[in-house]
Amino acid sequence: MKRVSVIVPAYNEAEWIVPTLSAIRRRLACDELIVVDDGSRDQTAALAEEWADRVIRHPVNLGKGAALQTGWRQSGGEVVLFLDGDLRESAGEANSLLAPVVNDECDMAIAVLPTLGRKVGLGLAKGLARGGIRALTGFSPEAPLSGQRAVKRQVLERIGQFEKGFGIEVGLTIEALRRGYRITEVPVPFSHRQTGNDWTGYRHRGKEFIEIGKALGKKWWEGVRWTRT
Repeated sequence: MKRVSVIVPAYNEAEWIVPTLSAIRRRLACDELIVVDDGSRDQTAALAEEWADRVIRHPVNLGKGAALQTGWRQSGGEVVLFLDGDLRESAGEANSLLAPVVNDECDMAIAVLPTLGRKVGLGLAKGLARGGIRALTGFSPEAPLSGQRAVKRQVLERIGQFEKGFGIEVGLTIEALRRGYRITEVPVPFSHRQTGNDWTGYRHRGKEFIEIGKALGKKWWEGVRWTRT
């Protein structure tokens, strides 16, 4: 049986982190649970100490990509499961995401979350991510921005450095496909906090759109360089 490491990046998740970690502990078949506190200003790290095998603290906020990088590099599992810190009880549904990777049916499994009852945002970031991945790899993902992923360690080792910020998911997908790894999307009934249709929400999605665009531009240029060499 493959060893499984769960990595939970967290930034100011004091309200959500305990129910998330509790669900992981009670319902997932994992060998280690690592929380990377990415410079939180609340009690996230202190609350996580009771549930996690390790809590790694960044002194300042470095972004999700950096938190994931820190976590998996200090883990020991043959399969690494990335779960957000705000999933609460739904984090316990991740066994269905792990299964195809543990059973060698694919090298990376990406969770497709249920459709929301209300529309949030204009879908521009998701559309850009899907179109960019399709243009660069031929693969058209249903959930291009899903951060809930199970990945074989060998995939992460070959990819090496992650993209920073909101480009992390797009970068992981493109790099895995370029190296010939198998990706499967899996419907999983996860639920997490959503940004609203207000100024804060639109500012968040605007930043997300810009960073995804930068990541895609970088991946396009890297592809051009590889073709030339």
